[in-house]
Amino acid sequence: MNLPCAFEDKMKELLAGEYPDYIACYEEPRYYGLRVNTNKITTEEFKKICPFDITPVPWIPNGFYYDGETVSPSKHPYYFAGLYYLQEPSAMTPASRLPVNPGEKVLDLCAAPGGKATELGAELCGTGVLAANDISSSRAKGLLKNVEVFGIGNMLILSEEPGRLSGYFPGYFDKILIDAPCSGEGMFRKDRKMVRAWEEHGPEFFSSIQKSIIVQAADMLRPGGMMMYSTCTFDGRENEQTVEHLLKNRPEFEIMDMEPYEGFSPGRPELSETHCPELVRTVRIFPHHMKGEGHYLALLKKNGSAAAEKSAVPGKRNGTVLPSELAEFMENVSWKLEESRIDIRGERIYYMPEGLPDLRGVRFLRTGLLLGELKKKRFEPSQALAMHLKKDDYKETLDFSAGDERVSRYLKGETLDLDDMVSDRSKGWYLVCVDGYPLGWGKLSRGTLKNKYLPGWRLC
Repeated sequence: MNLPCAFEDKMKELLAGEYPDYIACYEEPRYYGLRVNTNKITTEEFKKICPFDITPVPWIPNGFYYDGETVSPSKHPYYFAGLYYLQEPSAMTPASRLPVNPGEKVLDLCAAPGGKATELGAELCGTGVLAANDISSSRAKGLLKNVEVFGIGNMLILSEEPGRLSGYFPGYFDKILIDAPCSGEGMFRKDRKMVRAWEEHGPEFFSSIQKSIIVQAADMLRPGGMMMYSTCTFDGRENEQTVEHLLKNRPEFEIMDMEPYEGFSPGRPELSETHCPELVRTVRIFPHHMKGEGHYLALLKKNGSAAAEKSAVPGKRNGTVLPSELAEFMENVSWKLEESRIDIRGERIYYMPEGLPDLRGVRFLRTGLLLGELKKKRFEPSQALAMHLKKDDYKETLDFSAGDERVSRYLKGETLDLDDMVSDRSKGWYLVCVDGYPLGWGKLSRGTLKNKYLPGWRLC
């Protein structure tokens, strides 16, 4: 592979005697990975039903390798059921090493397409708040889909400048992940187009952006909270020097040790301007040391006393009484809605996370779980609600095996004949599942299922 001379010279200096091993890894095939959605299925249960060969990623408890040259996991019904996310193995590391607990308020600041946000959301187990932001509204749309496929309802999908967000969320979050925009040196083997992008915008271009973002994020973290800073690049200006910049401008922060792995390499204090010895506690991932691409990680803690917590200022609610159409639909759902969390905007009904600040003026794609829409005195449940439910949460279900050809037909948006599964008298909304895991909705009448699978999600 042809690499820029300036990059090769830098890596020779960085790696010294290891450089031949690093260059040799470009001749090896890239690694393909998937990460199990533990909010829907345990890792052990997934291993039992996985229809293709997988092997564990040794430093990621719910991560696995698969052969991307022979199988297509993105075409399998389990992918549409949100049982796993396809992600390069080293990219699984930042979310894995940020210790998230149920009930916490968590921010993924540069979140699209959602690989890390979906893991953080799964770790919250349906509690607390997941705020996932991306400055690009087009990329944020893909982020929203991935979060909804994973069944995460306690979320905010935002599309804002980090500097604007800090004004809405001062000291609000318990945990923050910054997978910062970077020059992408660690992904050269995976994606050769990254080399051309590096030649157009290299480390110097990104380092100023990263230094701004990390300080803005720091102001949104509560005292006692933790923040993970990560990049997929090797340059010290984007890594150690960015962390050094935070420590200089926000001295209440300290670098923390993270769960180790034998393939991790220590940070390089000599690449910082002050040679700060604490930077050795950060982590570098090199592709010639472990089966993944290149990454950098720094786990940081904000010290100090917590200020008195401000009372949440709720956004405007259009009433807290459930519309009769929704109430009737919810008779088939095993869990009850808290009416104080219902937000009706036009025809759409949302179920909001608890404890949100006033979000008026923030540019967002979604606040909370979209339950569905009110249309001509009837309620139509959303695709997001289907993915949020467990099979046992809803009274009327249709459960197909993954090998049933009607599953792929359903995912393509086709009408289904169900004479073998239901009586002619059965009718109404049914939750369509594959091997017990929801895929979406259908409207049943006289043995025929009218397909309600979201058009933009359909199998091509």
